Amino acid sequence: MKTALTILFIIICLAMVILVMAQEGKEAGLGTISGMSDTYWGKNKGRSKEGKLIKATTVVSVLFFVMAIVLCLI
Repeated sequence: MKTALTILFIIICLAMVILVMAQEGKEAGLGTISGMSDTYWGKNKGRSKEGKLIKATTVVSVLFFVMAIVLCLI
């Protein structure tokens, strides 16, 4: 049982690394000064590819912490 959970934990770790590396940087350029962040893409970011990556990263990070706690208790 512990071996299977450890393998699942390693897979979750690799998925988290890949998801974090796939995200774009959060640098704020001159577009935020002129109000370019209030465009259609800025308002609907949750439906875009970047928004889906952020949601997937959140889910995988929660799974990471749950699995870490479970492995410590076993």
